Amino acid sequence: MSPDAPTTPRARARAAFQADLLAVARARIAAEGAAQLSLRAVARDLGVASSAVYRYVESRDALLTMLLVESYDEVAEACEAALARAVDAAAAPGQTWLAVGRAFRTWAVEHRHSYELIYGTPVPGYAAPQDTVPHATRVWAAVAAPLLDAHARGVLGPSPADGRSDDLVDPFAVELAREMAGVAGRLARGAVPSDAAAALVVRSFSLFEALLGALSAELFGHLHRVVADPARAFDVTLATVAAGVGLRVDLAG
Repeated sequence: MSPDAPTTPRARARAAFQADLLAVARARIAAEGAAQLSLRAVARDLGVASSAVYRYVESRDALLTMLLVESYDEVAEACEAALARAVDAAAAPGQTWLAVGRAFRTWAVEHRHSYELIYGTPVPGYAAPQDTVPHATRVWAAVAAPLLDAHARGVLGPSPADGRSDDLVDPFAVELAREMAGVAGRLARGAVPSDAAAALVVRSFSLFEALLGALSAELFGHLHRVVADPARAFDVTLATVAAGVGLRVDLAG
């Protein structure tokens, strides 16, 4: 039994109801979109009174937050697992980036509505609370890790970002990125170079933005009748943007 598993009948019943609640909410979002989510509709699908749902979640926004956190953690776990396998295999940094990106794509294709919830059109009137940030930045740390690995190995090539990193992003984002760089460094099993942190952060933004752009183009139909093989086109995109930030990806390997 997992150490976090509920141990009492009451706790197990609560956990089971919450799992059903989230499953029904996800189904609602898949059918109607996140903007149409309501606790009344979720309660009706569960076959319970609205008051029963309110004992578990205080509002529609609170339910959306639970779904966001769940989705962020799911995609992060997929990317972190791919990163760990690549690190264990002593893969080249560029190939590690490709493995992380492919894991992200696999999750997104299999969980399209979850992808849309966290990376698609914002829900009108909803603002994610600050405590979702650690969950949201886990993927960024996995994306940044190959860059830190390449820098530590001395194989990170030049980038247009060099010398252009100062004052590029909001100070809050800089501090957050520096904190998450520590996580990325541990994931890559390498030290975070303080003198190069700003430039590496900017490069990681390019990787992350390309990841979202490639997936959004594919999942939202912008590549329809444009590419014959979406998976291979995705790999080419990852290799192209990697070259721009100093990583070499071998697509023949």
